[in-house]
Amino acid sequence: MSTEPEPTEETEPGTREAAPEPESTAGAGADEGVSEASPDGEGAATDGDAEGAAKARLSEAEAELAAQRIERERIARRKAEKQGPVESGTKLSGKAADLLAAVRAVESGAKPVAAVFSEPEPPRRPAQEPVRARPVSAETAGTGGAPGAVGVSAPETVAAVRRVLAEGGAPEALAPQVAAALGDGADAGLRADPWQLLRVTGVRPEQADGFARALLGADCAPDDERRGRAVTVWLLEQAALAGHTVLEMPALTAALAQRGVPDAEAAVQSTIAEAEALVFQDALDPAAPDPAEDDEEGAERPVRVLVGLERYALAEESLADGLARLINSVPKEDGSAEDWERAAASAKGSAAELIRAVAAGGLVLHTGGEASLAEPAALLAAARGLGLRAWAATHSPLGRDRFGALLETDAPTRTVATVAGLLSGAEGPGRDADGAFDLDLLVVLDAPQLDVETAALLVESLPDGARLVLAGDPAVLWSAGPGRVFADLLAARICPQIASRRPDPGPLGELVSGIGIGELNQVEAPGKEVVIVPVRDAGEAVHRTVQLVADSVPRAIGVPAEQTQVITPGHGGAAGTRVLNAALKERLNPGPGRFGGFDPGDRVAYSPVPGRTLPGHVVKADAEGLHLTCAGEAVVVPKERVEQSVRHGWAMTAHQAVGGRWPAVVAVLPGDATGALSRPWVYTAFGTAARHLSVVQGAEQALPRAVAEIPAKPRTTRLPTLLATPTSA
Repeated sequence: MSTEPEPTEETEPGTREAAPEPESTAGAGADEGVSEASPDGEGAATDGDAEGAAKARLSEAEAELAAQRIERERIARRKAEKQGPVESGTKLSGKAADLLAAVRAVESGAKPVAAVFSEPEPPRRPAQEPVRARPVSAETAGTGGAPGAVGVSAPETVAAVRRVLAEGGAPEALAPQVAAALGDGADAGLRADPWQLLRVTGVRPEQADGFARALLGADCAPDDERRGRAVTVWLLEQAALAGHTVLEMPALTAALAQRGVPDAEAAVQSTIAEAEALVFQDALDPAAPDPAEDDEEGAERPVRVLVGLERYALAEESLADGLARLINSVPKEDGSAEDWERAAASAKGSAAELIRAVAAGGLVLHTGGEASLAEPAALLAAARGLGLRAWAATHSPLGRDRFGALLETDAPTRTVATVAGLLSGAEGPGRDADGAFDLDLLVVLDAPQLDVETAALLVESLPDGARLVLAGDPAVLWSAGPGRVFADLLAARICPQIASRRPDPGPLGELVSGIGIGELNQVEAPGKEVVIVPVRDAGEAVHRTVQLVADSVPRAIGVPAEQTQVITPGHGGAAGTRVLNAALKERLNPGPGRFGGFDPGDRVAYSPVPGRTLPGHVVKADAEGLHLTCAGEAVVVPKERVEQSVRHGWAMTAHQAVGGRWPAVVAVLPGDATGALSRPWVYTAFGTAARHLSVVQGAEQALPRAVAEIPAKPRTTRLPTLLATPTSA
């Protein structure tokens, strides 16, 4: 294995001299490091101007929000049948300035939310549409939690809240967020319970404590029930950001004690009594029989006590009910058994197995890498040949277009949608008179990216007799939202599972496959498919990254800079996305950044709603906002939302890159980001490269150690128990 030689001369990122060619290719051996992949790519955006069409359409976020509200009403009815932009502050100082800075840092992504239960990974924004009031940020204020549909509280409410904030020494610029979180009477609510300030994203308990002391004076105490309840809800929200749908009671009480709550158990009980959280007692072994009534005292089944927010509890229970409905119902009779068998016989290998499994059952799981996408494509073609209304849905527009290209049809995009577009009605077959999807078969790709709320919405939207296939690579990073739906279903073994036997080809496929089983192998790469670029520090990592993207990869590999994606572990740090994007912009599209830091032609990463990133380009800016093209569609981002939802996109994180694939990827692994590395992170980052992967390696032994020893961090969920409980069927 060889590595790229160190440069013989130092040049500034803005110059073109001495950009080294990738030398002979090398596999990522045990002594090399790799870095995370990112979601931009070729075809991510075009420069067409479709402003008129964009204005005529309901915005994607608004449509998605409306669809989610309708589906939540359906979920609530189903449950009943069985038994809710920070303005720039001026002249602030001291604690008020610190508080505003903390909130703005979290909203802009400059600083992660409190890492109470989280693994070290890029910060994630809050999940969508709450059941009750919860933390909101500038981009979610007044929208029920779904960014994009910007809501505005009544001016008199905001003014009243502003006065209370000023009295407590908090920045008045937080008034719109507080008003959106607490609703009508927000000023009275905040005065009665100052710790409600914790419902604003970015505010920490110690900052809310300072605000409460200023308002309450001598009446403020650590054992105040209001403080205990507010900190309990805050901790459950932090846990959700880390992927948990619930927390075990010991973990929650320990976290409360760390935050100065004297009687943690009493705080939890008070939170439950006020219906701000729910408590569950789940059997450790749901399959074990109930103890007989005449058993000796103490013979009860062992249980674990779990506490969670209502929104996730309802979603998880609804998801379990819906999955049980699919499993136990008889699929709609479309095509005879002989027709299905003929379709399977015309396919090959595991594609035939997938077709047979779908013919017989309402729920099927399919696992595999990039090459395995040919098998769901074969299933979709077979199903449509039998007369079924068959659709596929992907996590991102990039994945949608990539999968659509595999379908043998004149208009592949007509049968492939994004999950978000399907739920909002902007894409897909539409809905029938009962509000269900107008289809017979739904194949959901990128299934590991489904959080419990999105999965529940999808399953509840399926008509009776429909078939559902969840397909994806179980080795990639999990969803940005809470839950681990695909992994929980695979572990539960409640339905057929088809594992693809189709390996990803070439040196890159061999490298990624090894990472998936915990091995960072050397691979032969005669076509320079893999190149290792050792660096000494973060500054050199940035310098070399710019050289690779601007000069070396285009010249030696033939992939232009606009089709090369840079991936790094996080947004902050000396070689995070912000620093890398600044250097790449200076080299590839220099400009004054006159539109909120952006110029026409800039590559961007736009997040219309939490957990989804759309690669695109800046077209222009005007009074309406920042005009982008994302996946060939025109997007206008209101100017008050640009700071929170748009970043430069030459460099991204692996979480942003999930579902994307680019001809060339430069994975940057600086030494100060080794704590973010894990096997799923490396697998995801490397797996986004289609033709070429350059690894800017500064992590040394942390890379092979992460691949061999650091699997995905566990998430606490109730779905496995719900699936195993007979009453959920």
